[in-house]
Amino acid sequence: MLTVVSADVDATAGVGAIWIVWRPKSTRARERVALVEWHDEQWRYAGGGSGPQDDPVDVDLLDVRSGGGVLSLTRSIDPPRSITAAPWISCAKVRLGRDVGHVLIGARRIQNPKHCKIIAVWASPYIGRGVRPVIVALGRDCAELSRIGPHGSLDTHTWARLIEELQPARFLVSVAASEDF
Repeated sequence: MLTVVSADVDATAGVGAIWIVWRPKSTRARERVALVEWHDEQWRYAGGGSGPQDDPVDVDLLDVRSGGGVLSLTRSIDPPRSITAAPWISCAKVRLGRDVGHVLIGARRIQNPKHCKIIAVWASPYIGRGVRPVIVALGRDCAELSRIGPHGSLDTHTWARLIEELQPARFLVSVAASEDF
């Protein structure tokens, strides 16, 4: 049995990604991400990867997980046939909280599905590989709830919660340090 978790197409860049799970309810479940690109009036497989299915994650608002990328092989066939001239196709698995209505991937807007999992795809120059666009979680009223930058590992909402949780501990440490024992 095969289940499509999410698919994304950036029509402007001519790239797409598909996140699938093989044997989804089995202990031997495997995930696969396939990257495709539009070339010569058809979609062509550019590459991808597979591995064990990720464990379920309880996400408050926004979580960007593993991703990957491949060199655009079909475009590197075109002159000047340079690796550095060919685009890099990247993707990331994004998990969203129930309060998220939409997510912005760069300038593209994607609706949050009921299962709160999407795959996001984009293209960039080879020298910019590994740099994802800004990802913004929007509420149902379109207000910004959280964001994560190109190199970030935690979103702004999670950072704010961590800082809030650490404030009392920092205060207690500074008070204890100022006391004479």
